[in-house]
Amino acid sequence: MEEIQKLLKEKKINELRKLLNGLNSVDVAIILTDLYNEMGRESFLIAFRILNKENAGETFSYFEPEMKEKLISLLTDTELKNVINELYMDDKVDLLEEMPSNVVKRILKNVKKEDREVINELLKYPEDSAGSIMTTEFVDLKENMTVGQALKKIKQIGLEKETIYYCYVLTAKRTLVGIIDLKKLVIRDSDEIVKDLMETNVIKVNTLEDKENVAKTFSKYNLLALPVVDNEDKLVGIVTVDDAIDVLQDEATEDVEKMAAMSPSEDSYFATSVFKHARNRIVWLLILMLSATITGGIINKYENAFAAVPLLVSFIPMIMGTGGNSGSQSSTLIIRGLATDEIEIKDVLKVIWKEARVSIVVGITLAILNILFVMIRYKEINLAITIGLTIMLTVIIAKLIGCCLPLLAKKLKLDPALMASPLITTIVDTCSVLIYFNVATMIML
Repeated sequence: MEEIQKLLKEKKINELRKLLNGLNSVDVAIILTDLYNEMGRESFLIAFRILNKENAGETFSYFEPEMKEKLISLLTDTELKNVINELYMDDKVDLLEEMPSNVVKRILKNVKKEDREVINELLKYPEDSAGSIMTTEFVDLKENMTVGQALKKIKQIGLEKETIYYCYVLTAKRTLVGIIDLKKLVIRDSDEIVKDLMETNVIKVNTLEDKENVAKTFSKYNLLALPVVDNEDKLVGIVTVDDAIDVLQDEATEDVEKMAAMSPSEDSYFATSVFKHARNRIVWLLILMLSATITGGIINKYENAFAAVPLLVSFIPMIMGTGGNSGSQSSTLIIRGLATDEIEIKDVLKVIWKEARVSIVVGITLAILNILFVMIRYKEINLAITIGLTIMLTVIIAKLIGCCLPLLAKKLKLDPALMASPLITTIVDTCSVLIYFNVATMIML
């Protein structure tokens, strides 16, 4: 960054051009963003304009949406057209979805007519579908082609396609009948026929398949690209691994936000306004705050127990904390299992049985340790038994609640991530206080 700033100040453009075009486009996008923030838009624009045509388009695709919008406002129509023409079709669709309406109009004005028609078709697919993340730029071959003819076609059109590692074999009506990878074409004799070499057991998805399931298919089969077909089994596009990774990242981010009791945000942290951050957080905080008043009401109900044995109060935070943490441990594992398809709704009894055994082992261990602690410090056998028994029952109940609620959410077609730490903790707090004072009443009063 220091070297680039120095070259800009000294106006050594040729050296700067050589340096920037030799870097990875991802790094160039980060560098130019920092350059805009540190040296202003003029230096940023100079640095972007000296990128070669291919690098400029690729670098543009890695900018954050707000940076793309700023750059579009600085570019001439000719420059914008050159940049857009270098983008793959799925990146063009993403760009239109990210930009405000006034910017979209300008982008569309500089898109080729044939591309505009394809973009309009892609925009019709539901937001969470395979069709919304696919690209139409792929290599298609015919069954009767020789390996030599196939390689010749790849050389002719390969630079325009997003990936050439998988080639798709289509009939005259564009029905997908097979797939062949580039490695096989390269190592085979040039006179062999594609039909004899292609794989006919093709892993594919429908255009309306949920994009999260598409991403999981990549993970399951270790794919680089996945064909997308319509209801007539005609190939309409492919999803590439980079888009699948983006989907998994977005889904993971959404789950983390839900698990932290926040409404998910599509924008990045810094791109989200203060008021939107507050709005995304305050609703759940209000719900959890109001539900926590139930716990307060229970504590008030047992004020006679406090008066008789004031020492009981000092153990409430420890019991509630242990219960909440125990429930969170179970819910986190179950939510993760549901996300990776390791756990299904039909496994509910197996999950309960496993968590029940785990909770008994954990509960007994913690109970023994607490009994020893209370006996050593307070020398009160009844208090020790009360704390030990409460801890054991709390852990068992908390872990069962923690494993069942995510499965219940899945059954009700809700996001299991909703049943995470804050909600589980609030429910378990109420249960642990009830258990504690009922046990204390029976043993100590």
